[in-house]
Amino acid sequence: MKLPYASDLNTGYLARLFDNTSECYKLFWFKAIVTAVGNGKQILTYEELIDKMIADAWYMVTEYHLSLGPKDTLQAVIELMNTKNPTLKSSEKESAIIDYLVNSNDKDITSKKRTLTYNVPYRLQSPFLSDIKGKAWDVPAADLASKINKGERLIYYFEAINGLSSRIIVNEDWAEYIKKNREILLGWIEYHMIHYLQKRNPSVPGIADKLYPPQERKLEKVKKYWKIVLSVAPVREIYNDQILADNDISIDHFVPWSYVAHDEFWNLSPTTKRINSSKSNYLPNWDVYFPKLANLEYQSYKLIWQSETVHKEFEKCAKEHINNEDIHQRIYGEGLGFEDFCARLKTVIRPVYDAAHECGFDWNWEYKE
Repeated sequence: MKLPYASDLNTGYLARLFDNTSECYKLFWFKAIVTAVGNGKQILTYEELIDKMIADAWYMVTEYHLSLGPKDTLQAVIELMNTKNPTLKSSEKESAIIDYLVNSNDKDITSKKRTLTYNVPYRLQSPFLSDIKGKAWDVPAADLASKINKGERLIYYFEAINGLSSRIIVNEDWAEYIKKNREILLGWIEYHMIHYLQKRNPSVPGIADKLYPPQERKLEKVKKYWKIVLSVAPVREIYNDQILADNDISIDHFVPWSYVAHDEFWNLSPTTKRINSSKSNYLPNWDVYFPKLANLEYQSYKLIWQSETVHKEFEKCAKEHINNEDIHQRIYGEGLGFEDFCARLKTVIRPVYDAAHECGFDWNWEYKE
């Protein structure tokens, strides 16, 4: 991905910022700078940038269970916050996360935040600093900052090195470049972020959809389909065995959306709003609920081929919610008996379920009134 050219700035060095990214800190640090400068700020403290980094990574770690890398300090501080303050939701608003960090006096959290400042503020600009090599980087922060400040046309310079209170000042010309090209730069960072996370989460689907807070899913077609089914025959949802009413239908992802990052029809079933809220991002107990899911899905499958109305609605759903033609034919092709249908459904869902479990999603959830 090519960055916009500027005749008075070395955008070639800028393009090399992430050439050697063994940890995620460079990505989050520079994203925090771009965001702040885009909002009109040029003088930034380490602490406000670190807080923004934590907020940006929060959803990846807590909601989507992504690994940021082995022994990653950014992930460690998020997990520590989650332990110390369980009232912070995995889908918490960024403002609430930052407010918590600003007002926290927790020594353990502060210590981990301080650790995040040891290298990345200085080494990010290494492409601009060819004269600093090897052990020349391994000097006290104030000395390193003084040495870096002698560089020309850097993105930012250092002022008042003092732990988390240290400040950077973004160069005026670079600030204008960042403001002008903010969306392109954020897209460029996102591109590198996706590649970084894919390497560290090879079995996780939909990485590109897991960089930001969860969005409301569009499941109206699926909901309409199940309402049509309800009009033809009673439907008993799988978690509480209650017969559904069309005024209280919520669509559940059997394997949570925060893992699969898709709305495929074979992973969706109707339940009530209350039960769906209770299930949240848990994996349901397989032995208890998969047989019930298979029964419900087979009831739906039979109606697809017995009722013209249901069939038409299913085909509308399939255009948007079945994106693999092989699965379409394997599970929903005409003429399957119950045992065959269940076996085919299991071959699709079970590997995804097991992969989510391996990634740390809580399993064996059962609904309690």
